[in-house]
Amino acid sequence: MSLLTIEGLHAHYGKSHILHGIDMSVGEGAIVSLLGRNGSGRSTLMKAIMGIVPPSAGQVVLDGRNLAGSRPYDICRHGIGYVPEERLVFANLTVAENLAMGVQKARPGAHQWSVDDMYAYFPRLHERRDINAGYLSGGEQQMLTMCRSLLGNPRLLLIDEPTEGLAPKIVEVVMEVILDIARRGVSVLLVEQKLTIALRVAHDVLVMGHGELVFHGPPDALAERPDIRRNWLEVA
Repeated sequence: MSLLTIEGLHAHYGKSHILHGIDMSVGEGAIVSLLGRNGSGRSTLMKAIMGIVPPSAGQVVLDGRNLAGSRPYDICRHGIGYVPEERLVFANLTVAENLAMGVQKARPGAHQWSVDDMYAYFPRLHERRDINAGYLSGGEQQMLTMCRSLLGNPRLLLIDEPTEGLAPKIVEVVMEVILDIARRGVSVLLVEQKLTIALRVAHDVLVMGHGELVFHGPPDALAERPDIRRNWLEVA
């Protein structure tokens, strides 16, 4: 069953038409990897779902409620969390204070994420809980941003380039956390540049090109489409 359904979604930056009628869905507890070259519209799609870039047409329906045109804080309250590529920690607050900023009461019947859950995922954050977030490494900031978003108890988590610039060991930890939160019922829409990682964790794969979806299917189906990989994913 679909948790999120997007129909005919368009978005602009000024006069530049970025998204051209996107139709897609994300199922309950599913991980959907959103692939494409830089500039294909992946991050804009995330921001349009989250209301940061207001859609110019179309619907963003979460569990039957159309959120298109809503403010980001209202979209968050209805159950969508966002982990931006830029991480955007509160640099002058400690790790513990950053986490406290994200805590929200869970919806009825939903899993209540706790700060202790976050420290169990990333023990390094517990070790540095009294350190200002601005002094964390890039990998630690990525951990912190993911945890702060999870503490809002989202039903759907949008994650933009979580492994960018991270050491391989940290990449593996982040991917295991994404798999685990999906097992606990949180749906994930993942933008990931590393194809092998995106295909390893995904239940479903979307490929974007020039603001449109050019492929939709399971990871195995993409492996059988060298034309899609060559034309829309590989860098010449």
